[in-house]
Amino acid sequence: MLKKTKEVLKKETKEEIRPKLRIRLRAHDHKILDASCRQIAETASRYGVQILGPLPLPTEIRKYTVNRSTFVHKDSRDQFESRVHKRLIDIFEPNQKIIDALTNLNLPTGVDIEIKM
Repeated sequence: MLKKTKEVLKKETKEEIRPKLRIRLRAHDHKILDASCRQIAETASRYGVQILGPLPLPTEIRKYTVNRSTFVHKDSRDQFESRVHKRLIDIFEPNQKIIDALTNLNLPTGVDIEIKM
């Protein structure tokens, strides 16, 4: 009986699979990133395409510790951190018009966009 339910679940998930466009956005400033996500969502809704997101992904934090002095005073240090905020947007059943509109979209400087089919 357990095998039958697994087979049924596999069939159901295969039927639900539909083409999607996955967009990953990365930026140091979260305000610019949210504005870019809003702009992409408005473009997708203009063409009547169903979207999922923007989903916030974990923020990548890199911490650096540097000596203030070049040679002496090892106890005196500076600490810096760099944060990279990330968002994920899925566009279901994209057509050629939406792909062209997204490639021609003018996003602010500092936003890295990665599109996968």
